[in-house]
Amino acid sequence: MLYYLFKFLKEHYDLPGAGLFNYISFRAAAAIIVSLIISVVYGRDIIELLRRKQIGETIRELGLEGETQKKGTPTMGGLIILGAIIVPTLLFARLENVYIILMLITTVWLGAIGFADDYIKVFKKDKKGLAGTFKIIGQVGLGIIVGTTLYFNKNVITKEEISPKQAHEYSADRVTKVTDDNFKVHYMVSEKAPTTTIPFIKNHEIDYSIILCAFNKNLCQYSWLIFIPVVIFIITAVSNGANLTDGIDGLATGTSAIIGATLLVFAYVSGNVIFANYLDIMYIPNAGELVIFCAAFVGACVGFLWYNAYPAQVFMGDTGSLAIGGIVATLAIAVRKELLIPVMCGIFVIENLSVVMQVSYFKYTRKKYGEGRRIFLMSPLHHHYQKLGMPEAKIVTRFWIVGILLAVLTIVTLKIR
Repeated sequence: MLYYLFKFLKEHYDLPGAGLFNYISFRAAAAIIVSLIISVVYGRDIIELLRRKQIGETIRELGLEGETQKKGTPTMGGLIILGAIIVPTLLFARLENVYIILMLITTVWLGAIGFADDYIKVFKKDKKGLAGTFKIIGQVGLGIIVGTTLYFNKNVITKEEISPKQAHEYSADRVTKVTDDNFKVHYMVSEKAPTTTIPFIKNHEIDYSIILCAFNKNLCQYSWLIFIPVVIFIITAVSNGANLTDGIDGLATGTSAIIGATLLVFAYVSGNVIFANYLDIMYIPNAGELVIFCAAFVGACVGFLWYNAYPAQVFMGDTGSLAIGGIVATLAIAVRKELLIPVMCGIFVIENLSVVMQVSYFKYTRKKYGEGRRIFLMSPLHHHYQKLGMPEAKIVTRFWIVGILLAVLTIVTLKIR
């Protein structure tokens, strides 16, 4: 909203300084500052409200050290994160941008599902919360919205540079001229295809339609049959992974901030024609606006850590964890880096896998030997280390360090291939 206000003031009154709002870097800096202020300053009031309403966490008896002290800690703190993301985005982003609209829908959609789950647990006194079937339906529904938009929306395109001699080989509506800071003219050709980036490979782009084209070239036009289910799977898997990671103080929040900062880098370079050409990656017009959303996301997570770091004064609940996972997944898909999720979101992935492995092995051994056996002392993985007697703060710190290493490795893929 402020973007449009200062644009108007610049155009009609030539207000000094109003031109700063044209720069993504300035608006991103403003977004992260505002999100930090909202989460830190207003977060305290929200926590007090939750405490007065007796919206406290119900702790399951898992035999973990320190779990009894957490009983009654306010939950549904994800409302702080949601507010600290949405408000700065509305203030500083260009709201007609298709990517911004998609991210706001993702945030509100999964935030509402998580809120319903927390509400049932707290007010209905049902520890199971929202039925798993309804969660899956909600995640699949969002996946359909995201996948359909990214595939069919006319504003979702990629561009690649071509030589001036090649320009005449394409229709005029597909070729645009872009002038960089050195006044050099670049010829760009628009592509409307469901492509993504393959890490560590020289020719690092792949079109989802290749799978269907391998059977019959007439099927290439139906690549959405592959793309949309892939989007649904990614959103469901990552949102559940974030939900499972949110088990000890500050783990999911800190890990998400690291991932958000990584996605901010990808959004910036992918949405900037000069950096995209230099790095030889896909140039995605309008994706640069996602930098503002990523900045608000990082600020919200870091600000929430003020109260969520050990010992936590508030838990985010499913209101925050489901939304965080969905945001990360949608951002990765939007900047065409979904194949990097196993590396970038390695903490979420291993937490998810530890549960799958534990449950699968327990069922297998119970069927084969008559008694269930376990791979880990407890899953998700962070509980395994708690059972080993490792202090909660040390587990979180070490997971953060691993998360930073994975983030660096993910960014390095921009050049190593």
